[in-house]
Amino acid sequence: MWGMGGWTGSDDAESMAGLHRAVELGCTFFDTAWAYGEGHSERLLGKLVREHPERRLYVATKIPPKNKKWPARPQDRLDDVFPPDHIRRFTESSLKNLGLAQIDLIQFHVWDDGWEKDEGWQRAIGDLKREGLVQAVGLSLNRWEPENGIRTLRTGLVDAVQVIYNIFDQAPEDRLFPACRELDVAVIARVPFDEGTLTGLLTEDSRWPEGDWRNIYFSAANLKASVERAEALRPLIPPGMTMPELALRFILCHPEVSTVIPGMRKIRHVEANLAASDKGGLDVDLIQRLRAHRWDRLPAAWSD
Repeated sequence: MWGMGGWTGSDDAESMAGLHRAVELGCTFFDTAWAYGEGHSERLLGKLVREHPERRLYVATKIPPKNKKWPARPQDRLDDVFPPDHIRRFTESSLKNLGLAQIDLIQFHVWDDGWEKDEGWQRAIGDLKREGLVQAVGLSLNRWEPENGIRTLRTGLVDAVQVIYNIFDQAPEDRLFPACRELDVAVIARVPFDEGTLTGLLTEDSRWPEGDWRNIYFSAANLKASVERAEALRPLIPPGMTMPELALRFILCHPEVSTVIPGMRKIRHVEANLAASDKGGLDVDLIQRLRAHRWDRLPAAWSD
């Protein structure tokens, strides 16, 4: 629901229409964050949940870093990012925005494994669970750092991990997914379309309105490389299938993936994404050919 929190071109009426359509088509898991419009998308999601009391809808949101730095850096002190009072304050703020008594999954919006043994965050989430304010706790891992959280998973205090996983970003398969399988930790696959690359709609001339985050992510060098990699995939797309469908079904083939969270501002996107989910996996031979398109990248200033 990031796009619903204030991306250029977002519209609340359109967002709510997409959310309701998603529920009609069987979607039950919705991912948001306080940082998505400083609670704006949380308020939209809470409204949706309250308007569908007949459905069991799962709400996931995130605590923003106190220092407002994305991603977390190894030199960051946990007291500057997630001190206990900050964890509680923003959990309570999210509950107020949502208008709900409990959050199904509260996630740390950034993470560094150097914080694994800190008793402050451990006590804070333990208290929130005991008080019934949250059901489960998760980590949202930094971009292109899928292993920077595995030690924390081994504390036994984490129920879910959110990680970038798609046709290009296959690195979570190396160590993170086996750890999640061993520890029974749920996997939420985010950025299934590589911020738009895997929709197949970008060109080297693509531009966005001033202030749109994608202007930073798709720097000149990254945009060119991304478009070239997307074009290289086209010969593999089976007749009658779109690139977004291919991208989603590749992710859903992996047995460790619990759910995938594509953007959903437009009704047509909601319908297409859920239709792809309903179709299931891909041919084994096609999956193997897609594996050759793995693109290992390192964090950069523009990739936050």
